[in-house]
Amino acid sequence: MIELQRTVYTEAPAEAVFTYLADFGNAEDWDPNAVSVHRLSGDGGVGTEYRVESMFAGRSTELDYRVTDLEPHNLIRLRGQKKSITAVDTITIVEGTARTAVTYAVAFDFKGVLAIAEPVLKIAVRRLLNQGGQGLSRELQRLERAVG
Repeated sequence: MIELQRTVYTEAPAEAVFTYLADFGNAEDWDPNAVSVHRLSGDGGVGTEYRVESMFAGRSTELDYRVTDLEPHNLIRLRGQKKSITAVDTITIVEGTARTAVTYAVAFDFKGVLAIAEPVLKIAVRRLLNQGGQGLSRELQRLERAVG
């Protein structure tokens, strides 16, 4: 299993950050690897399902995610699964006195042939997370200006 995380900071309040990120359709804006995100079912709460087409290791892939946890202003967790992979994305939001910390964590459990390639895939996962963190930071700066 590959588990990595990145933390970015914003002056936007936790409530605004949570509202923006809880709509996983916005991942198209902040995650440069997300080619498209479509809500399949639900109202955005726990149980909502999304189909995400993304670029991973130079290839286009689709993964269906389900929102598994939502704690207003604090936590968003989605789980994606198909035969070859289980992915869990966790976003935690902690509001401080001057800034809000947003931690984006990913956990990938590769199965079958992909499990053998996990050491090489860790490089691709790290790149995916770094690019996602940069995009998240950029979009949270925009959010700061919009709510500030």
